[in-house]
Amino acid sequence: MSYAPGFHSLWPVPLGVHRHPQCEPLNALLVRVFTALRATQTLTRGTPPGPFFASDDDLLQRVQLAEWQQFVRFVVESLRDTVSQANRGTWPPDALDLRVAIEGMWFQCANGGVFHDLHTHGNCSWSGVYVVQVDETSARVAHPVYGEANGVTRFYGPPFLSLAGAHADIGNAYLQPPHVDIAPVPGQLVLFPASLAHQAMPYDGAADRIIVSFNASIHAARGSNRLHNYGPA
Repeated sequence: MSYAPGFHSLWPVPLGVHRHPQCEPLNALLVRVFTALRATQTLTRGTPPGPFFASDDDLLQRVQLAEWQQFVRFVVESLRDTVSQANRGTWPPDALDLRVAIEGMWFQCANGGVFHDLHTHGNCSWSGVYVVQVDETSARVAHPVYGEANGVTRFYGPPFLSLAGAHADIGNAYLQPPHVDIAPVPGQLVLFPASLAHQAMPYDGAADRIIVSFNASIHAARGSNRLHNYGPA
């Protein structure tokens, strides 16, 4: 492909931030449901309780509540919106009839300085984190050790790995900062490319940090998923 003279910004990193419109009653319900599921899974497997817990990734099948189904629709609609904006100019001009496949969905509880180290997600194109519960912002950021980083999700940009040994001056200042912190806010859904390196920073608070995580793949309802052919089969 040839480019016209001028400035071109290539390979941007898309990130979608959404807010559930009725998060308070939903989150209160999810805390009760997840507490019961945690107790059941812990008892069944005989694992002692601790500051960290991760459920199995079959929440779509295990939770059968109307409010939960509405939450899943919120996730799917948010994914459609974010993915459509991320691919604007790349997809064909005619709108695609998208199919969003949730490949796995689970919840995590953390406290007492627990963190999730740097990682990416595989076998999917998009991932997401929905915040169910966390300390109020004023209390969270007042932590004597972690401060404002207490319980945030930290995303690392693509240049991060090369910055460690690279020369840095004002000419490549646009690469700074190498990471972005997204503060946890109940009802907030953050969508990001599954290949984007990220981590959950250490969290300590009066309330557990409870999140829902998931992986998703996006498909065209008809035709091929290949980049060179979106036409009918």
